Amino acid sequence: MRMHGMKVTAVAVGLMCGAPLTRISGQPSFPFQNADFPVGERVEDLVSRMTLEEKVSQMQDWSHAVPRLGIPEYGWWNECLHGVARAGIATVFPQAIGLAASFDTDLMLQVATAISDEARAKHHEFARNGRRKRYQGLTFWSPNVNIFRDPRWGRGQETYGEDPYLAARMAVAFVTGLQGDDPKYLKLVATPKHYAVHSGPEPERHRFDAAADRRDLYETYLPAFKAAVTEAGAWSVMGAYNRTNGEACCAHRQLLGGILRGEWGFKGYVVSDCGAIEDIWRGHRLARTEAEASALAVKMGCDLDCGREYRSLKEAVKTGLITEAEIDVAIKRLFEARFRLGMFDPPERVAWARIPFERNDSPERRVLALEAARRSMVLLKNADGFLPLSRSLKSLLVTGPNADQASVMYGNYNGTPSAAVTPLEGIRRSVSTRTTVLYAPGCDWTRADAAAAAAAVDSAKKADVVVFVGGISPRLEGEEMRVDAPGFLGGDRTDIRLPAVQTGLLQALHATGKPVILVLLTGSAIAIPWEHDHLQAVLAAWYPGQAGGTALADVLFGDTNPAGRLPVTFYRSNEQLPPFEEYRMAGRTYRYFSGEPLYPFGFGLSYTTFEYTGLEVPKTTVPAGQNAGISVSVRNTGKVAGDEVVQLYLKDIEASTPRPARSLKGFHRVHLNPGESKTVSFTITPEDLSMIDASGAWTVEPGVFEAAVGPSSADLKLRAAFRAGE
Repeated sequence: MRMHGMKVTAVAVGLMCGAPLTRISGQPSFPFQNADFPVGERVEDLVSRMTLEEKVSQMQDWSHAVPRLGIPEYGWWNECLHGVARAGIATVFPQAIGLAASFDTDLMLQVATAISDEARAKHHEFARNGRRKRYQGLTFWSPNVNIFRDPRWGRGQETYGEDPYLAARMAVAFVTGLQGDDPKYLKLVATPKHYAVHSGPEPERHRFDAAADRRDLYETYLPAFKAAVTEAGAWSVMGAYNRTNGEACCAHRQLLGGILRGEWGFKGYVVSDCGAIEDIWRGHRLARTEAEASALAVKMGCDLDCGREYRSLKEAVKTGLITEAEIDVAIKRLFEARFRLGMFDPPERVAWARIPFERNDSPERRVLALEAARRSMVLLKNADGFLPLSRSLKSLLVTGPNADQASVMYGNYNGTPSAAVTPLEGIRRSVSTRTTVLYAPGCDWTRADAAAAAAAVDSAKKADVVVFVGGISPRLEGEEMRVDAPGFLGGDRTDIRLPAVQTGLLQALHATGKPVILVLLTGSAIAIPWEHDHLQAVLAAWYPGQAGGTALADVLFGDTNPAGRLPVTFYRSNEQLPPFEEYRMAGRTYRYFSGEPLYPFGFGLSYTTFEYTGLEVPKTTVPAGQNAGISVSVRNTGKVAGDEVVQLYLKDIEASTPRPARSLKGFHRVHLNPGESKTVSFTITPEDLSMIDASGAWTVEPGVFEAAVGPSSADLKLRAAFRAGE
């Protein structure tokens, strides 16, 4: 072929840090191919050489090759919520809600770094074999940092829980681990989603308007996104399906222009959720045609379409709905990301390109998956210190619908492990040779089976202890699902209670007189008031990933002292919840809920005990704009080593506008041997003390604040007041 009157060599461009770049015979390479040039200049040069049709072809999640410029095809869509997903064998860590339950940002950083190692290794192995399809790239649509405002939302399992501070800290660690610390090249592109004010109901998301006032928007729904962008430098953000306050999130003037790019200074690209551009005109009816919807989205700041709607941008230019110059703004953002990933540079220039494929599913990753699962386990009840169990039990029954279901442990948006250990297998491996482990499923998640239930009860009569592994399943809660079962609708839940068939079987097992331990595999809070009152112990294991069974057994038999904490409130029933469709935060989460929960946010038991002393807060007023230091001493007063999650909550005592009952503003997970003490220190920033005032502006209102520390939001051991903002 010919270009500008010069002959072009055959294109074998592995721009994915693979084969040499295309060069013009007898001439130097294009400026955009020079790895020593500034990224901005390279982007300008490349885009200047493209036709409108070529530009539009790069603005859809499946981007076509442009052979004359040496641009290969590229699939933007990749997933790594808790491990590289949909791309072959990979390490599967606990679901995101379980990682949040660890209250451990160092662990989260390690997990995200391991995930990005595997993603890079996989990508380059794919590229070496000429494969550049979906789920084989370097741009990942994770993490999900939406606030889990209501336990009925089926996708809450993908999030870091109900608290904006916890979600922000976990998001920063995760994004940092994905994108790496190289001064020139991104390891991956992280994509916090779904921006913004998005948390169900799933069946309505393509036409629903999530209304939120300015206070809830800035104080609850946006902080995790802001932290991911301004602190961790996330290079991409995904827009949500729904409208927020009347405007489609993927074409939202305030969210995309005013806040994301204006207030936060975001320089990366925005991608739509899949099919969300079509929703602008078919679902929300904010445009008359596909071309009009596409033009509106691009002009408002959505650069990449997960779908094919942006193919209509050629028509939109011809009819005057958008200009080519406006399209250039979006296409430059997209190519800057690809340049920053090193896709146009020789592999020897990009350190991330040299990660060996053997890092994937390595022994070190399996150890980390096990440790993450151990740290995510939350002990909710342990009557009379019944746990840990003795390994020399004569007999033990393992029962329940999740006892031997490996797929349930993976959650959603998951990868495929090379091996997994179910709860049943983990227990079998942990007991002594003198212990008989009986197994009877007992029931399905939601369907009764009289014969199976009778077999489980009969086995319980022969056992010393019953371990019931129940809860729900990613087949019941998740993204826009077709589920026909009582208590579930479209991926969401209509009833937060444990399915009645499981409670019924638990009651029959309890009636045998044998002690019963309930293990919940779940992505969300489950109301279990009867179980709490009658069973010997309750443990939340979430969807714990490939090593879940081993981690569970380690907790049950005392090799691991549990220290996970609830990232969500466990309510007693639906009656304690506001309407699901209501996005006002009043009455929601521990910050605004005035009732008595079953288990509060931040709660979790241990096999040891801890004592808090010496809370230190500022002795004088903290001036406006300055940080404040707070510290407390924590001592292990029990007989075994363990972790304590020390939590700091603040309350604005003299606020002139409605404020949360308390808000998490710091946490540290510390390990203490018996008798050991540590001083735990926190730094409070002006932002931690800020609020949206009556005029809608951010401010630190001068006055008295209360600092409280303890092991949960409802167990605050020490409190002290201080003045700030004057």
